[in-house]
Amino acid sequence: MNQNIQNYRLTADQLDQELSQQNPLLLFDLRPKDQFENAHVKGSVHAVCDVQAKQTIMPKIPQNVKIVLISEPEEVTRETAQMMRTFGLDAYYLEDGFYSWKGKTEKGQTGKTVAAEHLESILDQVFLLDVRNEDEFSEYQIPGSVNIPLDELFDEKTLEKIPKDKTVVTICPHGNRAMVASFALTRAGIDSQTLVGGLAGWNQILKPITASYKPKVIQVQKIGKGCLSHIVESDGEAIIIDPLYPFEKYIDIAKEYGFKITKVFDTHQHADHVSAARDLAKKVNAELYLSKYEGYDYDAKFVEDNSVIRFGKSKLKVIHTPGHTPGSLSYVIDEKYVFTGDILFVESIGRPDLRDEAEEFTEQLYNTLHEKLLPLSDDTLVFPTHHGDNVEATNGAFWTTIKEAKKLPWLDISRQEFIKRVVAITRPRPMNYRKIIAVNKGELELMHSEIPDLEIGPNRCAVDAS
Repeated sequence: MNQNIQNYRLTADQLDQELSQQNPLLLFDLRPKDQFENAHVKGSVHAVCDVQAKQTIMPKIPQNVKIVLISEPEEVTRETAQMMRTFGLDAYYLEDGFYSWKGKTEKGQTGKTVAAEHLESILDQVFLLDVRNEDEFSEYQIPGSVNIPLDELFDEKTLEKIPKDKTVVTICPHGNRAMVASFALTRAGIDSQTLVGGLAGWNQILKPITASYKPKVIQVQKIGKGCLSHIVESDGEAIIIDPLYPFEKYIDIAKEYGFKITKVFDTHQHADHVSAARDLAKKVNAELYLSKYEGYDYDAKFVEDNSVIRFGKSKLKVIHTPGHTPGSLSYVIDEKYVFTGDILFVESIGRPDLRDEAEEFTEQLYNTLHEKLLPLSDDTLVFPTHHGDNVEATNGAFWTTIKEAKKLPWLDISRQEFIKRVVAITRPRPMNYRKIIAVNKGELELMHSEIPDLEIGPNRCAVDAS
């Protein structure tokens, strides 16, 4: 064995000494998962070293912390340690592999975890620790979370910022860095749990809230993104407006309430999330309704201004409401509700710049708001397809009325001033928005497993009203 390799190997006795001295250390076990769960060095983390890990995880591992790799046989970790050192990491391997270890072992999965659905119900009881880098955190985060990058969790002064009287939940995009963070916290005597699936999984939770009755409106919220979709039920028949993934949630809700989904609608081609309309309609054998004014590469029933669709004892009237996209539609049901897509929100109005024709679309937006939506009855309930981070729900749901919408700051100025001010606004675009539009148009096919990563990040479909 050459001298260079000897410099980054550790014997079982040396590793035991490192652990007993509580030195900053990361233990990565590269054996198959079933072997790891049967027995592993106490405090070690199960890890997979593949191409994806090299590209996405390895660059995020702190360079100021000793890393010890464990496998059986040792050749796997010896080669991996050599590779990790080319990334500037202080990597070592356990000589003679796992079976040379005579110290403390434990069984089971790596660390403690919390499912996204459960976390949503206990948010006010936990300390959310986001371990991404500051630039990643500034893009989007779970409201109320605190950012401490992973490489700072090995600093005693930083650890003092973490409360001891709350359960700590570690967060990152997919859970990998967060699991490493939980291990680092355990080494410092801080108990924690890791968010399963990370932010990508958090963005896929769908939460149903009954928002109104007669006809019944169930608002299905994608809480990680602020996306909203709606089920409207009349006399046992239900329609779905702007459905989200995972679409199976709507089927579960229909079974729970005992109604049948017969029609599925999209208000427009979404830019921040993948529409589940086509898959849901196919799965439940429902009719799919889309805008005649937007180009789609698949078949549907295409509706236009003043189209009328009946379901149960209710009537849906279509209004062409361009401005966010040229083909955006709003749906008025029984003159009581209007589903406005991304045209009119609780707190703001839709942005007109996502199709690169901001000035033309802004004028269309002004006309839509003042000539088509605001003339509706003051007591018409407005259900949008998104809400902002700072919008407060009413009894758990996000909605407003036409009367309240008229008070929005963008709606009390002249056409000329409106166009001038809206066009001047520059905002970051939704992450992956061009690819998402292509998927929703039908130009690009996706596997369902790809959707969480594509949708990761906030919705950015509203004009900033601040």
